Amino acid sequence: MTQLDQLKQYTTIVADTGDFQAMKAFAPQDATTNPSLILKAVQKDEYKPLLEKIVREHAALSTDGIIDRVLVAFGLEILKLIPGRVSTETDARLSFDTEGTIAKGRALIKLYEDAGIGRERILIKIASTWEGIRAAQVLEREGIHCNLTLLFSLPQAIACAEAKVQLISPFVGRIYDWYKKSTGQEYAGADDPGVQSVRSIYTYYRKFGYATEVMGASFRNTSQIVELAGCDLLTISPDLLQKLAESDMPVERKLSKEAAQSADLKKITLDEKTFRLSLNDDAMATEKLSEGIRQFCADAVKLEKIVDALR
Repeated sequence: MTQLDQLKQYTTIVADTGDFQAMKAFAPQDATTNPSLILKAVQKDEYKPLLEKIVREHAALSTDGIIDRVLVAFGLEILKLIPGRVSTETDARLSFDTEGTIAKGRALIKLYEDAGIGRERILIKIASTWEGIRAAQVLEREGIHCNLTLLFSLPQAIACAEAKVQLISPFVGRIYDWYKKSTGQEYAGADDPGVQSVRSIYTYYRKFGYATEVMGASFRNTSQIVELAGCDLLTISPDLLQKLAESDMPVERKLSKEAAQSADLKKITLDEKTFRLSLNDDAMATEKLSEGIRQFCADAVKLEKIVDALR
């Protein structure tokens, strides 16, 4: 069996791409997108006709309205290829706007429902800020399930679980990047700080019986992925899916509910003040959250320019 086949025995595999042509070969259960992935996809020749068609058909709408339809159009194409869910991200410029995020989540779900897709197949991606988590809490109560992204710390994860969000996406690779840059060290296997972060979150959730799903994300190499075998879900880029499919090295289960439940942990209580202070005390999480939001905001602006040029 390939590493990918072995991994599928323990973990739900998710394709991390806006390039729906690239995911066909790997038969993932779910798929995720983000502003950077969609921006990259729409600049490829094979997707330009889809983008041009959406702009042409919705020319009377605002640029923001057209982009919502672009995001959903990609989601709809992806859903034709997978049996599970697709994650569609809200505008990163709403990361500190609870009401704006709620409105955007409702608008995206309505577009999917108008296209005949049920809520159970959609996850609305929202940055794991305090405001984003509060928005997700409201949306979840309405049956709109959320994927909380740009997550780099246990306090963010705990706040998400307490808000009863469906799923979180802790970013393994970006944590690794920060520690490698700040220490000058190379990390591998179980010593990787990104791997350790996801393990601690998974263990905490299973120890205290939270239902929120953990989906490791943002991988730099297959070693990070294999070290998290047993995590609820792992969202993996097509190039790393290809490497897993080409390898037959053994994959062992590394995370399990049983092991987590025997861990010696104390439950942590968070309100807004303790959340913000805990996040502020974690230089890596603070910097990577801010950087991620800035990057997604910049890519949203680039996507707007591409749409405007076609109008």
